[in-house]
Amino acid sequence: MSDAMIVDRAIEAGFIDPVREAFPVPDTGGGEHGNALYLDVAALLDGGLPDPPAPVLLRRDDGNAIFYAGQVNLIFGDPESGKTLVAQAAAAEALIAGRKVLFVDIDHNGPQATISRFLDMEVPEETLRDPDLFRYVEPEDKPHLMAVIKDAKKWRPAVAVVDSVGELLPLMGLSSNSPDDFTLAHAAVLKPLAMAGAAVLAIDHLPKNTESRASGPTGTAAKRRAVGGVSIRVTINEQFTPGRGGSAFLSINKDRHGGLRRHCPAEGKEPSAGLFKLDSSTERIRWTVTTPQLGEAAAAAGINLDDLAELDQLDPPPASVRDVKERLRWRSDRAAAALKEWRSRRSQDVPGERGTDAENSVPAFPPLGVGNGERPDSTRCPRCNGPVWLGSGKCQGACS
Repeated sequence: MSDAMIVDRAIEAGFIDPVREAFPVPDTGGGEHGNALYLDVAALLDGGLPDPPAPVLLRRDDGNAIFYAGQVNLIFGDPESGKTLVAQAAAAEALIAGRKVLFVDIDHNGPQATISRFLDMEVPEETLRDPDLFRYVEPEDKPHLMAVIKDAKKWRPAVAVVDSVGELLPLMGLSSNSPDDFTLAHAAVLKPLAMAGAAVLAIDHLPKNTESRASGPTGTAAKRRAVGGVSIRVTINEQFTPGRGGSAFLSINKDRHGGLRRHCPAEGKEPSAGLFKLDSSTERIRWTVTTPQLGEAAAAAGINLDDLAELDQLDPPPASVRDVKERLRWRSDRAAAALKEWRSRRSQDVPGERGTDAENSVPAFPPLGVGNGERPDSTRCPRCNGPVWLGSGKCQGACS
């Protein structure tokens, strides 16, 4: 769907005021240098190109953050995987710092549960009482939601949680299975919040189809294009239990600007962004996001690192699932899952993150165990004849 068609459908559906909001052209004030319809590239170059944005929200224990401000960020996973907990922890971080937060509860978590959890997360009660700092809404219908979006443009929250995308589209009378309809919802709700400066945390669910789950949430192609910040897959590690807590792996499904990925291990197409840990064993809920470790991406995908190491040692390399089954005596499901992850770590065609075109590629991820500049060397270990790592000289094979 073209931009013009999106605008036409949005106007027809009543999401956009064609007079006041549909891409207004700014007044140049009679200036001769540049045209308001286009970016003044010369002025940009004269001032120096800005650095790419960096994530600023939900800090890890190493000081790096997960989510981008002024962008649409997506959080997706299975039910009870901790998606809302992650979003609420990020919102609590902002509230504790005195930043404005909008919580759009379309998934009907309920005000009592949401507010109680914020209090348990040590958000000051006076902050939650202040409508200039915190606003919670369970929109009743499309007009109610659009009024909230219009208000948010003026109020300019620092964080806007939208829980969830799966409920957003039906509320707006749109189809959850239509990429075009998601594009409309994005243009009407998510994008305006991001343009108002908010770190938008849109929560979504995974489809039931096994092959689709590997790519991301339903309507993946449209949703990946819409993500201007980061798309995070949440996978349960330890089940979240009231009075105890739990943990979940955070994996990078997409990072348009690369600001988060550069601080994560180069491991597969969905590297670990960290482990989200929540402790509710006391009256207060405390959370941390630990620095990602090599091997967490495989663990999040349910892959045993030892299986990947065994595939690394096969000479010649594995050619098919049948080949793996015959040489290692594995079951079909184990062989297929391990081989898929093993190949993803050596893919030469990883989609780019700074745009939406497949030709914008980033360098291939190094093999398992590669770090600190090490790369596979053509030399062999004198003891076991296995490959060694260039730089360290360490054996990848039986001697390691």
